[in-house]
Amino acid sequence: MKIIPLSRPDVTEADIEAVMAVLKTPNLSLGPKIGEFEEEMARFLGAKYAIAVNSGTSGLHLSVIAAGIKEGDEVITTPFSFIASANCILYAKARPLFVDIDPVTLNIDPLKIEEKITKRTRAILPVHVFGVPCEMDIIENIARRHNLTIIEDACEAIGARYRGKNVGLCGLTGVFAFYPNKQMTTGEGGVIVTNKKSIAEILKSLRNQGRSKNGRWLSHERLGYNYRLSDIHAALGISQLKRIDEILKKREKVAGYYLECLKDIKEIELPSVPEHTEVSWFVFVIRLRNGFTKKHRDRLMHLLIEKGIECGNYFPPIHLQPFYRRLFGYKKGDYPVCESVSERTIALPFFNNLKKEQIEYVCESLISCIKTI
Repeated sequence: MKIIPLSRPDVTEADIEAVMAVLKTPNLSLGPKIGEFEEEMARFLGAKYAIAVNSGTSGLHLSVIAAGIKEGDEVITTPFSFIASANCILYAKARPLFVDIDPVTLNIDPLKIEEKITKRTRAILPVHVFGVPCEMDIIENIARRHNLTIIEDACEAIGARYRGKNVGLCGLTGVFAFYPNKQMTTGEGGVIVTNKKSIAEILKSLRNQGRSKNGRWLSHERLGYNYRLSDIHAALGISQLKRIDEILKKREKVAGYYLECLKDIKEIELPSVPEHTEVSWFVFVIRLRNGFTKKHRDRLMHLLIEKGIECGNYFPPIHLQPFYRRLFGYKKGDYPVCESVSERTIALPFFNNLKKEQIEYVCESLISCIKTI
C-alpha cells in the first residue's frame, strides 16, 4: 500500500543545482549567500532588515533576548502552538503567561489578553497558528496602552497578510521558519525581520557567538550563540524564494479542493479564513464537532493510518505537556477552549504537490471512517 505522507518538501532541480553550486566553492558558511538570502527575504516581506538563523526556534530565542526579556519577566502567548513559542521565553528564565484561544481562528483570543497583564508583563508573543493571521490591530492597541513589546511568531505564516500587510512586521521582530514541512524550506533554518537597525545589529551579533560586525574572530562583545545559517541552506532558500508565489498558490489550490470535498460533512468543522486576512496555508487541520471526544479523534486517526493516510494531532496544549505541568502546576481545565479544540483536531496530508486523486482518497476515507467511530 502506498502511503500518503503528512507533508513533503517541494525541491526542484533548480534547488538542487543552487545547493551544488555552493558545495563547489570554499564558502560553505559565512559566505555571500547568507547576505543574498537576507536581502531577498527582506524585500519579499517588506522589512528593512532580515537576519537568517538556523531555525525558527533560534529566531524566537534571539528575539526574546533582543527585546530585553529577563529573569522574572512575563510574556503573554498562546497555549495552542508548537512548543518552541513558549520554550523561547523559558530560555530567558522568564515565564510564559498563557491566554486561551479564539474557537474560530484558533489564535490567541485578543479580548482575553488584558486581564492577564501584570506589573511583570513585558511582551506579547502572538502566534499566527497554521498560517492564519492573528487580529494584530487589537493586539497592537493593547501593547501600546501597556507599553509592551510585540514579538510575532510567524513561523507557520510566510506570505500571510492581515489587512493587506504581511505578518511579522507589527512588532519589534517577526520570526519565520523553513523546516521541510513549511511552505518553503531551507532544510533547517529561519529568519528574523525587524525595522530597527540597532536590533538587527544585536541579532546578527547574537547569532554569531556575540561577535561584533567588524570585530575579530576571537573577540566577543556579548554572550552569543552559534545560530548561524550556512550558505548551503541559504542557497536553497534563495532558490525556493524565487517561486514563493507559485508555492503559495499551489497550497491554496490544495486547501480549496479539500474545502470543496469536505464542505457537506456535518461531523467536522473546516478551517476558516477570517475577515481581513490572507491565509498562508501551512497545514490543513479539521476538527470533529462538539460532542466528539479525544477517544473518537484518536480512533479516527488510527483508521486513517491503517488506510495509508498519515495524519497528526495538531496541537496538544503546551500547558499540559509533562514538564510544563511539573514547572507550573498546570492542570486540565486551565484553558478550556484550547483543550477542547486540541482533543478534536486532525491534520490531514498537505503539501505543495499533493495530487487531486490523493485528496479524493483522503476525503473518501475520512468520510467512511467517521461513520465507524
